[in-house]
Amino acid sequence: MPHVVCQPCDGCRYTDCVVVCPVECFYEGETMLYIHPDECIDCEACVPECPVEAIFEESNVPEEWTSFVEVNRDKAASGACPNITDKKDPLAPPK
Repeated sequence: MPHVVCQPCDGCRYTDCVVVCPVECFYEGETMLYIHPDECIDCEACVPECPVEAIFEESNVPEEWTSFVEVNRDKAASGACPNITDKKDPLAPPK
């Protein structure tokens, strides 16, 4: 099962997770990152790198954030968000 970026990333957009991804499956939105579910190989390398704990395995996404499964799929696969492979400055510090 692929991983999903959820609510805690919104407005923060840390990119520590991006640089450890071996398959470059992260996409950059205006306020958060998204994971392309067809590209993610479920290696979990990104999970410990997220300072706001926003990345979950799809079957473990908290109930209040299940809509992010579809949001990640739509945003990453639509071509509307560019693929991101390099670390950038975050929008805000972790809470």
